[in-house]
Amino acid sequence: MSNTVERIKCLIIGSGPAGYTAAIYAARADMKPVMYTGMQMGGQLTTTTEVDNFPGYPNGTDGTAMMEDLKNQAERFGTDVRFGMITKVDFSTEVGGIHKVVVDEATEIEANTIIISTGATAKYLGLESEQRLIGGGVSACATCDGFFYKGQDVVVVGAGDTAAEEATYLANICSKVTMLVRKDHMRASKAMQHRVNKTQNIEVLFNTEIDEVLGDNVVEGVRAVNNQTGDKHDIAVTGVFIAIGHTPNTQLFKGVLDMDDTGYLITKGKSTKTNVPGVFAAGDVQDKEYRQAVTAAGTGCMAALDAERYLGALE
Repeated sequence: MSNTVERIKCLIIGSGPAGYTAAIYAARADMKPVMYTGMQMGGQLTTTTEVDNFPGYPNGTDGTAMMEDLKNQAERFGTDVRFGMITKVDFSTEVGGIHKVVVDEATEIEANTIIISTGATAKYLGLESEQRLIGGGVSACATCDGFFYKGQDVVVVGAGDTAAEEATYLANICSKVTMLVRKDHMRASKAMQHRVNKTQNIEVLFNTEIDEVLGDNVVEGVRAVNNQTGDKHDIAVTGVFIAIGHTPNTQLFKGVLDMDDTGYLITKGKSTKTNVPGVFAAGDVQDKEYRQAVTAAGTGCMAALDAERYLGALE
């Protein structure tokens, strides 16, 4: 552990749209923010090949390129962007207290305010073929990527409300949607099940799982297996949407910050304030409803403004 402790006004943990937007606003407010990117610089969006629904890109953009644009903008205003992982936190519970963190289990930093934008990680099936084709037809977000499959056949994997919502959303765009449900029933709410059943171009296959995603560079289909009989058959599709949930990246804050029963950070009212004074949360780490780049960016802006006002009230 280093003997020299750095003290900063604003520490941002995480580097997705929420983190970079918070950095832009914090830097412009002369808070001299320091950002630690985490191991995946740019967050989930760097796994998306095309972004077509973020304002300001009339011809669309690439997810990695968009994150690089945001990083460059944050740095232009003076954000100190550092590659590293926060491995320990010691938050003060007093208003005006100093929060302490450890970076990569080696360097201690003290901060007056902290903005957490560590995001959430989409759950995948873990198949080699699935992982290889993420960005090539495998997606975990229908509202992000569904447009690219207009008029095509796709598969949705999952049985809960999220899967049902994604299937009905895609049904308005795609020719046919096949839902693969690994049990003999859906666990979605009755209302969502009714929506699925009433949608003519959705077919639900129960007791069915993906054995393999087919295709070399892009998805050409899936090999489905009936987990009761073992029978396999191929389904020709160009898109595979995995809708089995997300895991918020909040393990570091358990027992310190208030969370809901699924691990998402709880913020107060319409603000980004957590239960600890001077600690704010933005983006998918506290949003399990929308999970869009543009909404994450919006809460990043809010977090920086909340942090600025918090510091202003202490003066």
